[in-house]
Parts: sequence; structure tokens; C-alpha cells
Amino acid sequence: MEEQSVTPSGKRKAPEDSVVADTPRQDSAQKRQSVTRSCVHEVAVPSDYTSPKDGTTHGTLSNPVYNGEMAKTYEFVLDPFQKVSVACLERKESVLVSAHTSAGKTAVAEYAIAMAFRDKQRVIYTSPLKALSNQKYRELQHEFEDVGLMTGDVTLSPNASVLVMTTEILRGMLYRGSQILKEVAWVIFDEIHYMKDRERGVVWEESIIFLPPEIKMVFLSATMSNATEFAEWICRVHKQPCHVVYTDFRPTPLQHYVFPVGGSGLYLVVDENEQFREENFMKLQNSFSKQKTGDGNKSANGKAGGRIAKPGNASGGSDIYKIVKMIMERKFQPVIVFSFSRRECEQHAMSMSKLDFNTPEEKEMVDQVFNNAIQCLNEEDRSLPAIELMLPLLQRGIAVHHSGLLPVIKELVELLFQEGLVKALFATETVSLLPRNFEAQ
Repeated sequence: MEEQSVTPSGKRKAPEDSVVADTPRQDSAQKRQSVTRSCVHEVAVPSDYTSPKDGTTHGTLSNPVYNGEMAKTYEFVLDPFQKVSVACLERKESVLVSAHTSAGKTAVAEYAIAMAFRDKQRVIYTSPLKALSNQKYRELQHEFEDVGLMTGDVTLSPNASVLVMTTEILRGMLYRGSQILKEVAWVIFDEIHYMKDRERGVVWEESIIFLPPEIKMVFLSATMSNATEFAEWICRVHKQPCHVVYTDFRPTPLQHYVFPVGGSGLYLVVDENEQFREENFMKLQNSFSKQKTGDGNKSANGKAGGRIAKPGNASGGSDIYKIVKMIMERKFQPVIVFSFSRRECEQHAMSMSKLDFNTPEEKEMVDQVFNNAIQCLNEEDRSLPAIELMLPLLQRGIAVHHSGLLPVIKELVELLFQEGLVKALFATETVSLLPRNFEAQ
């Protein structure tokens, strides 16, 4: 573990020499190389702050450790970043945990909740979407007994020790001066990177600013480029330390494939160990040469090579159609296809009319979720083309996601994707703001 501390002036001290590392289990199926699991720790501290914690049990601000009795035990050995995060929580200090998808940030949130139960306090867990709040509520119910939900549409067990809610609900409680907040010790902000959203980012900013200073915060996010600046801002606003714990360990292997426009086949050019596959790259180059000599630089559908053919037909000749079909045949689903416009998203989705990825049982589940979701609309709105055209796509495991969709349809698509009922999603950049639960292969 590389230790870094941030002085009151914001300048960093040089990393200490001590390094803590773990070696993960070997994945024989994928033959991954041994990866060192390490983490970087920083802390922003107010200029007049003196830590009251006993160094024997809690370590120091710049090197937090915890040698006391754990509030929660795990069936697995905690990674270095999880151990440091737990130590920060036991110091009763705010922490930003930044790690890749599936690295284990949820374990840190669960520990904060377990601490609240141990200390007979309450905790609020916020997420950016109603669908995600519903999902997190179900997950926490399996782990803890006293869990409630508040999304605006639904309120369940509002007096519970753990309250799952959207960030907008938390801001509303702060505006009203809700009495619930007097009993809250921790607020967990899941997907804190939503602060970068132009339209909704102010919700997170105001919620953080208006929180009482005695409430400590846990921030969960994928990699954040300005994590240090964020911690310094928290330090200034709340006059309390804010730790940053970051790991670049990627438990889900990342592979880079290339599909030649107008050609066929997928070429693995960078493997899960970040090794460049020169042999495959040369094969890819040769495929372009064959196209030039074989058909005068024309693609398989007769259009000029060099760009993806426009969709919109059901002939199955477009490159996008070929890629999606090939991905499904190789069991690489779910897949997200990014486009630069709403119209292009919809055209790509409609061109998949020959493909059907859902089983009869999955179609039935889609129908049930869809019908429940549109109950909030009046009769006239349910007959809108945007509503009626979406169901046949969803039944086949295909969906569209962009900012022009009705909010209820957008959340429906997000929920179905998370539940594995949407196998091919055609989206604009709006999907990049969605959280880690929105995972594709």
C-alpha cells in the first residue's frame, strides 16, 4: 500500500516506502498473470485538527490501521484497499473509495452499515436511480434485518436503521430539516461520480454541503481523476478529515477486440494481461489487404469500406448486425453499442428485427415488468409510439437508451439490463453515467 497524506495546504507528501500487496488466485481458465493488489491512501486534514484516536488501535491519520474487534466478518480475506477503508471507518472519519467495477467497494459500504448496527445508530444509503435503490434495498435485506426504502414512489419501513433512498430524497430531507437525520451517523453516497452530471450534479453537491458536520460520509465510485481535490473540498466544507483510498486492480479482465469493417471475425489485439497480440494484429491487417484486392475496397454489403454501413434494414448485411450476432453466438452478451445520436441508436435497434435473444420465460418476465412500469402513466400516454414500439424490442432482449426517452422507459431499460433481460443495448453517451451495476461483457 502506498501511503500519501495531504497537508492542510493541499500539498502531497512523498509516498512512504512501505508497500502492502496481495497476490490473487490464479485464474486457470483465462491464464491471467499474477496481479499485485495494492492501494494508494491519501488524507485531507483541517489545519487545526488533532486526532483523538489511540494509535495502538487505530494507527495514524496517514497510516490508518484497525486492531480492534471487527463490526462485521467476511468469508474472504479483505484486499488492502478494503482493510484501509475499514480502518478509516473505525476512526469515524469520512472516506472516498475509488476502485474498478467488481473490485469490492460494496464490502466497505456493508461494513459502515454493520458499524451503525453495532453502535445503535442509523445509516442512509443513497443511489442515483430509483431502480438501483430498489435493487440495493433487496440486496441489503439479505444481509441485514432492519432495512427501509424511500424513493418517492415507494416508502417501506421509514423507521428502519438502514434507509435506502435516491439522493433527491436525501436532499429533500435536508431541506425540511427532517428529524431522522438527528439519528443518522453515516451517509453512503453510491456512484458519487454523478456529481459530474450537468443536470443532476447539484443534487449531490447540495446534499453534501447541507449534511450536519457530525454525520460522516462514505463515497463509492469508479476511478475519479480529481479524487484528491474532492477530499480537500469535503475537508474545507465539513472541517473534518476525508480519506481517499484508491486501487487500480481490475478483477474483471479487459480484452480489446477489433472487427474489420466490411469483413468478418473478431481479432483479439490486447489480452486480459494488457499484452499486445501482434500476431492477431497482423492477421487483422491482412484482412484489410484482402478486401482491397478482392472487391475494390467494397464491404460485404456493397458500400465503400472505411465506415460502418448505415442501419435501418432487416437484411442482416450491416456490420453492426454482424457484430451483435457474432457476439451473441460467442456468449459475450450483454453488449452495449454506442452511437453518436438518438436516431442512430433507434435505427440500429430496429435493424435487429431478425434476432431474438430471450427465452419464452424471459419474455414473460419482460411483459410483467413493462406492464407494471407503465401503470404510472395515464391511458393516453400508454398508447404513445415511444411506448408501443419499445415492448416488441424488449421482448427480444433489445433496447435503446438515450436522453430523449421518457423517464419511466429509461428506468425500465436500466432495470431490465441489470436483471439480464436486455442482451443488446443501443445507447448514446448517457449510458456512461450509469453505475457499476450497469455491466456489459
